[in-house]
Amino acid sequence: MNVRRISIITGASYLIIFFAAIFANFFVLESLKQNPLETIAEQNMMVRWGIMAFLITAVFDVVVAWGLFELYSKHQLTRLSTYFRILHAVLMGGAVFSLVLTLSSDSAPEIASHVDTFNIIWLIGLFFFGVHLILLSAIIPKPKWIAFFLLVSGIMYMVDTTAHFVLPEYDRLAGIFLALVAVPSILGEMAFTVWLLVKGGKE
Repeated sequence: MNVRRISIITGASYLIIFFAAIFANFFVLESLKQNPLETIAEQNMMVRWGIMAFLITAVFDVVVAWGLFELYSKHQLTRLSTYFRILHAVLMGGAVFSLVLTLSSDSAPEIASHVDTFNIIWLIGLFFFGVHLILLSAIIPKPKWIAFFLLVSGIMYMVDTTAHFVLPEYDRLAGIFLALVAVPSILGEMAFTVWLLVKGGKE
């Protein structure tokens, strides 16, 4: 398989991850947090599709890991970066089990407990994903500005996970941390996705 085709597959997989994650996070997970019983009772099918969306992100995370490994196999940090991304995908896949348990739960506290378990495992996975992005920023030769945003994004993922676990008042600062993660992540990862689709493998 030529480099251009691998680049397109990797970029397309990134897009699938973005759209699946947006649906799973902002429609399903947030609904479970805000109205646990009503969501399970009245939007049960949406929750099931949200579970599948999280699994899809895990699957295509592995595809992206493979694609990046093939594209940058000559760099000494690529193998390590790939391991961290796959570790993130494995943790994500495992965390989804907690969401499956919400389907048979009949109390708000029980549903909330399963969602909290999912979030804890996911946060640990995002810490490792942050390491992957930091390594990736050192691996890609250009564009340098995309590498910079990937670096900042990776650092922010690690900072956010750390803050969740060490700051008792994290909930009060959650909006700030969300912005610190989201802005560089969107700028870096989305730009990298577009670059892979448009220019990757052409040189």
